[in-house]
Amino acid sequence: MDEELRERVERAVERNALYNALKHESEAQVGAIMGPLMGDNPDFREHGDEIAGVAAPVVQRVNGMDPTEQRERLREIDPDALADLEAEDDEAETTLPDLPNVEEYDAVRMRVAPNPNGPWHLGHARMPAVIGTYKERYDGSFICRFDDTDPETKRPDLDAYDQILEDIEYLGFEPDDVLLASDRLETYYEYARELIEAGGAYTCSCPGEEFSELKNAGTACPHREKDRETVTAEFEAMVEGEYAPGEMVLRVKTDIEHKNPALRDWVAFRQIDVPHPREAAAEYRCWPMLDFQSGIDDHLTDITHIIRGIDLQDSAKRQRFVYDYFDWEYPEVVHWGHVQVDEYDVSMSTSTIKELIDGGELDGWDDPRAPTLKSVRRRGIQGEAIVDAMIELGTSTSNVDLSMSSVYANNRERIDDETDRRFFVRTDFDARGGEAEQTFEAVELPVEGGPSTAAPLLHPDHEERGTRDIPVGEAVHLEDRDLPAEGEVVWLKGFGAVRYEGDRLVATDDDIDVVREGGVDVVHWVPAAESIPVRMRTTEGDVSGFAEPGVADYPSDALVQFVRVGFARIDRHTEEETVAYFAHR
Repeated sequence: MDEELRERVERAVERNALYNALKHESEAQVGAIMGPLMGDNPDFREHGDEIAGVAAPVVQRVNGMDPTEQRERLREIDPDALADLEAEDDEAETTLPDLPNVEEYDAVRMRVAPNPNGPWHLGHARMPAVIGTYKERYDGSFICRFDDTDPETKRPDLDAYDQILEDIEYLGFEPDDVLLASDRLETYYEYARELIEAGGAYTCSCPGEEFSELKNAGTACPHREKDRETVTAEFEAMVEGEYAPGEMVLRVKTDIEHKNPALRDWVAFRQIDVPHPREAAAEYRCWPMLDFQSGIDDHLTDITHIIRGIDLQDSAKRQRFVYDYFDWEYPEVVHWGHVQVDEYDVSMSTSTIKELIDGGELDGWDDPRAPTLKSVRRRGIQGEAIVDAMIELGTSTSNVDLSMSSVYANNRERIDDETDRRFFVRTDFDARGGEAEQTFEAVELPVEGGPSTAAPLLHPDHEERGTRDIPVGEAVHLEDRDLPAEGEVVWLKGFGAVRYEGDRLVATDDDIDVVREGGVDVVHWVPAAESIPVRMRTTEGDVSGFAEPGVADYPSDALVQFVRVGFARIDRHTEEETVAYFAHR
């Protein structure tokens, strides 16, 4: 391959690698750009065996840039490609569909109805994100109703009530009202009595398996035609806790021959001996099933629109029987599919996460490896970035996938402009979460010549914010993967060009053109003498390293961008180290 062709290949590779990295918000891959490269340049094909070798160092150089640098470089070499990319981003934005029949209601009122058995995982964020957005669109309201009427199998966590409200606030919303179902038992009892009086409910002492056989056969339970006085007396005995669990239930009388067996004479109340963890509810033994409790509350709190999972379609059908007995209008319902979140090895299940915490495999709900809102918040990801990503999923009845890359892109757009740049050299990876894809080892090398103090910009797009002064000292730390071949030149960002002599770095007189025209890599570094130890917590495990000294001056909760590494939130400073939480690239 002659020199002219090599230059053409390098330019085309750079353009494709930049476009690929920005489009997918991740590192470009040689294999991914080879197809477009050959398609756009047919004359490259006869040199296919050589192209990959030419492309690899160019792709590596592109991956060494942060997204802002990549975008500016693409703007410089192919502004039309950048315009196309930005147009694609605009077209990708979606909005929520209008709620059904809003014109029939004086005001839109919705609800979030969590089970307070633990803090929220990422999937839980979808409901408040969508409901809060609808509230703003229609100038409506929403309540947070804790559906905590199962003190046994879905036992509430006393800390979770406040933790969930904190999660909603983190996402940028505030409920107009907060209700606890466990405070409303007497209300449910009153409506159960009214339902009995209307002939819509009966007490049943059939063993579970026996009733299931009758139900599946479409045969009425022998207790179905009890007189109201007997049903009322037995229900009052349930309220007084006179029956053992499973000995007596209250059933809603529906259609025993309904084509869907799940709707036939469903249970409205059952006995539970396990005391509720809330002191105010600890004495109760007769508890409503969720379909009864939720249906009553939706009416009493004037809910106009309900959003629930497609797997809960039967809930609306069960509740309509109760609404028909009371002559109530049922709210509008939107069913949607489940949301799956990529990137995490841990299951998005509150009970599973709790087990891993109790077993010591996770440090807590805010462990960076946990797929929880507390975790991403501690990593420095803004709640609005999650809301935007959830809104883009819409309300489809199909299951949808939330790519964390979309959350990261939203967050990057929000924080990039205000976040200072700093250097962080990684030394090792604590792979508690599995095998590391990359390993890092810091090398310490003497520096000869050059300025005694480096002065890189605090932000490459805002020269007016000034520079940070980094005393170079006699030696610097670099990541071993950034060392060039012996005798080759590398550019220390903010310092200048140095030649690697095998046992030291020697400053040269080269200016920035050596990077722009000569293909010299730009790398980050820290002074060996005045750097500070940093432990960065990530979704894959802990990364240790050294940061430039100014990092020690940031307060807890400050965000920084470690150049060529990614954004991180400063968590705390101790005598031994600074602890940061990695957000994303």
